Amino acid sequence: MMNMKRNVCVLLLVLTGIVASPLSLFAGWNPHEENSAQQTIRLFQKTDPGLQIFFDEAYGYAVFPDVYKGGILLLGGARGKGYVYEQGTIIGSSSITQINVGPQLGGQAFSEIIFFRSQADLENFKKGNYELNAQASAVAVTAGVATNSEYSDGVAIFALPKSGLMAEASVGGQKFSFKPY
Repeated sequence: MMNMKRNVCVLLLVLTGIVASPLSLFAGWNPHEENSAQQTIRLFQKTDPGLQIFFDEAYGYAVFPDVYKGGILLLGGARGKGYVYEQGTIIGSSSITQINVGPQLGGQAFSEIIFFRSQADLENFKKGNYELNAQASAVAVTAGVATNSEYSDGVAIFALPKSGLMAEASVGGQKFSFKPY
């Protein structure tokens, strides 16, 4: 019993560190952060030139250059910061938070872009309490993957792994905040 309490305490400390450590990175304004969003867009386009159709036709999109995800035992989480674009113009910042429940172990970093098909879809995101359910899934970006990708409920989600390894069979949705400029 004592061992179980200790394991739970250690797990909670690890998860707090996973979720809170990126927060300290974003405590103040950094002019290079917006530049990292543009670099992320170029990397996605270079990896799969077919994504250009989404950039051309989407009403807006949110770019998350660095999302950090980790989990141990039955709990995990993810956190990142990004930028929101409306018809190609940056209009604000966003954060992504995810809590997962289920067997998982490891950590990883990835980039993510969410495309919004219409103005109504982007407006829904801009309300500041947007949530993707556990059934929404990101398409891992590789050459040619955009050709077979479609919108689901007004959004198309693409992720590009950066580093790490994570094994999981967990359920959890992503939650987003929005702060206009």
